[in-house]
Amino acid sequence: MKPTANVDKFAPKAYFHVYNHAVGNDNLFRLRDNYFYFLAKFKEYIAPVCKCYAYCLMPNHFHFLLQVKSQNELFNFQEQYKPKNLGDSIDWHKVLMNQLSRMLNGYAQAYNKMFERKGALFLDYTRRKEVELLKYLNNLIYYIHHNPVHHGLRNDVRDWEFSSYNSMCSEKPTILEREATVGVYGSKNDFEHFHLSNQARTGFINQFEF
Repeated sequence: MKPTANVDKFAPKAYFHVYNHAVGNDNLFRLRDNYFYFLAKFKEYIAPVCKCYAYCLMPNHFHFLLQVKSQNELFNFQEQYKPKNLGDSIDWHKVLMNQLSRMLNGYAQAYNKMFERKGALFLDYTRRKEVELLKYLNNLIYYIHHNPVHHGLRNDVRDWEFSSYNSMCSEKPTILEREATVGVYGSKNDFEHFHLSNQARTGFINQFEF
């Protein structure tokens, strides 16, 4: 897979691999509650404008596989985005970047206050790569879920609490695109088999390395 450069712009219905890292040697998450708070911010700012197919929160970085919602869905999110004249155009990239900035800034402010910290928490530039070849979604979803194993934090994807893997295997209500994500592999059994049988392999990792 060869995603386009990191200057890819958000657009309705397009798929994106979105990721960022803490500055320097800092961590983004020190406590279990930090992870939950970050996900709450995601639900507040990103879920209304994007569908989420997979995510993983690591101590010092995060990954999301997102699809920007359709133009009509975005209109429903904010009436103000509807053009007043037929010839008007909307900068959807700006709309999405504003939501992303609000999420990260809100989390960073709370984090800095909690730990009596000052300065930037995230790298200035949140990477975003458009996923143009949807046949590669299975490997990208695997890569995202595999991060804790790849970085030596766990030996099994099922043992990391802060990824979407276990939610995909669950029957509990979720805001994630569970049916569509599992459908990429065929069935839930196929989804689990693909993830668990390939844990010792690194071939998928090289395509998406952060």
